Amino acid sequence: QVTLVESGGGLVRPGGSLRLSCRFSGKEFETYLMAWYRQTPGKKRELVASIASGGTTTYDDSVMGRFTMSRDNGRNSVYLQMSGLKPEDTASYLCHSAKTVRRGPEIYEYEYWGQGTQVTVYS
Repeated sequence: QVTLVESGGGLVRPGGSLRLSCRFSGKEFETYLMAWYRQTPGKKRELVASIASGGTTTYDDSVMGRFTMSRDNGRNSVYLQMSGLKPEDTASYLCHSAKTVRRGPEIYEYEYWGQGTQVTVYS
């Protein structure tokens, strides 16, 4: 019911910037917690940043001060502005959405993943 499509990845030199986008196709985008994860081959997927419905954000310590996540509920999109990029930022960046719905005594968990967009930082 929900699909996520990322874009904006590419090749960049250390210290450079990129802006990633994630388009959400589905209903009630504004009710979802949105996040960016990244994954390197052979390494566990890690949470980079998240943003709640009202705009509250969290960041991993490794990107604090360099990355900024935002959402545009009118466009059903989230963004990740990355600056001061480092080689260790190289990864596939994946968009993620999640929400919990309670219907009477039952709780339903929903989550969706995008396919990822590659970011490569090279010197």
